[in-house]
Amino acid sequence: MSGQKTTEATPASSSLWRELAQLRHVREINVLAAMLIVGALISFYTPYFLTTNNLMGVFRAFSLTAIMSIGMVMVIITGGIDLSVGSAMGLASLVTALCFDAGYGTGFSIAAGLGVGVTFGLVNGLLITAIGLPPFIATLGTLSIGRGLMYMITHGVPVTPDTPEVFSVLGQGYVGPVPVPVVIMLVLMVVFALVMRRTRFGRHVYATGGNEHAARLSGVKTGRVKLAVYVLSSTIASLAGIIGFSRYLSAEPASGFGSELDVIAAAAIGGASLAGGVGSVTGAVIGAALVGVIANGVVLLNINTYAQQAITGGVILIAVSLDVLRSKLTGGNG
Repeated sequence: MSGQKTTEATPASSSLWRELAQLRHVREINVLAAMLIVGALISFYTPYFLTTNNLMGVFRAFSLTAIMSIGMVMVIITGGIDLSVGSAMGLASLVTALCFDAGYGTGFSIAAGLGVGVTFGLVNGLLITAIGLPPFIATLGTLSIGRGLMYMITHGVPVTPDTPEVFSVLGQGYVGPVPVPVVIMLVLMVVFALVMRRTRFGRHVYATGGNEHAARLSGVKTGRVKLAVYVLSSTIASLAGIIGFSRYLSAEPASGFGSELDVIAAAAIGGASLAGGVGSVTGAVIGAALVGVIANGVVLLNINTYAQQAITGGVILIAVSLDVLRSKLTGGNG
């Protein structure tokens, strides 16, 4: 009898070990583990890290980067890059502020801000798919145009219009103890994670980045897929800009400046391959969370804040290097 029990337990045990071993190759799990380790180290040196107020502040702080990374990772999966998200974010916040300043209502002002993102995305997508410009060049150009427009319109002066109280809920409100921007981030993460995993569009995005020529031969309209992801990326970035304006109620001329680097970093840390075909929405959000935890730790541990970018850069290099090494060791299947 004892021999039978041992025999019956062995397959179950080996199956469990196989599942645990497979988790090592899941990029989201690896990044989440790194974030938890960093969080544990910070909490060991300071008791303030694990307080509710601090954690909610951390979530609020990285939520806009995480929201933008959701659109960015879809672009990266197709093998592209979107350097214009910072300009789309800033110009959307400015247009929303100008609409309020002109006396328009909340619905129209938000729609106008989102329209900025749609326009950015269409321009980027058409430059890449119709004209054939490399994504880096196309989006670098629209980044500069957007940034220039912001300074031309504002002359370097912030726009601070009167806004309805209901609008401020987007950036300043709470659902229980959770800030509204964090709720929006989580909803977008779930929605687009499902889109990428469960829909034909998601499969076409991965196919386009994995092997565009083969995808086209299989009937995938790769041009439309690329156009769609650039429109989504810029529109989501403009939503982040509107939320940011709602929080501070001031549209700054330098709003969004440099945020494209943080967003790309979040996607890369989260396991997205800049070669295309690999990445996930969940991984990008966790990558943004890791950067946010590091930034908070720098403040709490009283480390020179100028070191934050250097630390983040080191994390990017380590994360991407480990991913490349793992791919080589697993023959590209990891």
